[in-house]
Amino acid sequence: MRTSTSIDQAAVIGDGNGSRRGLGWHHATMFLIAALFVFAATNANAAPRINTLEKSGLLGKFKESGIAVRGYDTVAYWTEGKPVKGSESFKVDWEGAAWHFASQENADLFAADPVKYAPQYGGYCAYGVAQDALVKIEPENWVIIEDKLYLNFNDGIQDKFDKDVLGFIKSADAKFEALLAQ
Repeated sequence: MRTSTSIDQAAVIGDGNGSRRGLGWHHATMFLIAALFVFAATNANAAPRINTLEKSGLLGKFKESGIAVRGYDTVAYWTEGKPVKGSESFKVDWEGAAWHFASQENADLFAADPVKYAPQYGGYCAYGVAQDALVKIEPENWVIIEDKLYLNFNDGIQDKFDKDVLGFIKSADAKFEALLAQ
């Protein structure tokens, strides 16, 4: 038969014969430390805020490259109305990623207002985020809506996204932060 004692002796359990073992402050401290390790490990696996996924290797697997938007100039979507490959010569580091630009002028525009020129959802596929997934993008699949850049995975996904842009944006807006934490 087990009996528990008062709350002041929290988690002290007796066997009914006068012997007791305590789960006092030492055990509580060890539990807290273990919980913090689990929390840290969970956050260590969180996805990067900026998508730097790039194909690599013979099988075309994806790995993080450290370069945002696969090296494309995000300012050019506004200034030239199309995707333009950036150059490492015109680079801005922001949010843990290298952003490449086609010109110093575009790099300066980005540096002055990165939130304006960075794609939504850190450059992950907008449709993918709306579907609960962090997916790489192809720079050729894009749209600017209400002065915000949205990128997508491929032509087929862009077509789906275009059929309900505002609905997918609303869904992705609600899901992005939670997806990063997973």
